[in-house]
Amino acid sequence: MTKLDAILASHMARIALGHVTREYPHKLDHVLESEDDALTPRVLHPIFFGSFDWHSCVHGWWTLLTLRRLFPNIEDAAAISSLSDGSFTPEKLTAELCYLERPTSRGFERPYGWAWLLQLHLEATRHPENWGDKLEPLARAFAGRLSDYLHILTYPIRVGTHFNTAFALILSLAWAERFDEPLADLIRGRSLHWFGADRDCQAWEPGGDEFLSPALIEALCMARTHSAEFAAWFGQFLPGVEQLQPASLFEPAIVSDRSDGKIAHLDGLNLSRAWCWQSIAPLLEGGVRSNAKTAADVHLATALPHIAGDYMGEHWLASFALLALLAPQG
Repeated sequence: MTKLDAILASHMARIALGHVTREYPHKLDHVLESEDDALTPRVLHPIFFGSFDWHSCVHGWWTLLTLRRLFPNIEDAAAISSLSDGSFTPEKLTAELCYLERPTSRGFERPYGWAWLLQLHLEATRHPENWGDKLEPLARAFAGRLSDYLHILTYPIRVGTHFNTAFALILSLAWAERFDEPLADLIRGRSLHWFGADRDCQAWEPGGDEFLSPALIEALCMARTHSAEFAAWFGQFLPGVEQLQPASLFEPAIVSDRSDGKIAHLDGLNLSRAWCWQSIAPLLEGGVRSNAKTAADVHLATALPHIAGDYMGEHWLASFALLALLAPQG
């Protein structure tokens, strides 16, 4: 599997620096309550106004802070630090928090953006600057929303896009285990309730605009929330993996037009599959483990060359490449 080194880290950092403060083009998740609400992205979101949309800007920032921590000597580290100091200010964070108080913001970025904000806050706390302290009120606001949401969500959402429940649970669990143990317990309990009895997954994927594998994201969610029982569960959920079945999970998706924002999602699917396969492989044995690791390598190799080029992918793909590259190598 490709290794993350300083050269690749610098390349990814330059990609993210090129879009987290690029305001346009932009796709808002914004409900207008009156004509006075027709405001620009930078006014509505003084920190997360770039990267085409709010959630991509959030995980673009996660990418920058993660690379800065892992490779503090890359040329771009100073630029990341300076931009962070100028962005994570009390005034700007207050504005981001106030946006959530709008009556029509209840479903704002639910649940994908919520989970990525928790990941960003968790990463920020690993830096000696006080970025984590400044982001914490925003993180706790989203954590509260997630807890409320999990209490009222009767059925999980299994699509391979932003609304996927399992993906949000995966990202949120790491934050909750450090900052909110009741939320972590809730995530574990809901995961088991929703996914624990799933068997013989057919993996009818990919869909034409998916960037997540519904099957593998569910598997990774169970691996993170119930690792001790995972191998047995996985053997019933995807019993044909040793025979490379379902075949769809082992074949990278074909991306026909990277200038089409939805079709470009399929590069993300290949990257997120690499992340999932590589992450669950250490919990498996024998041929199943070997096939998982090979599938991770193939999917990453297919998508990694395309994390830059067209803005429809460039504004977000590096984050998913980083998830795959940081997956355990054992």
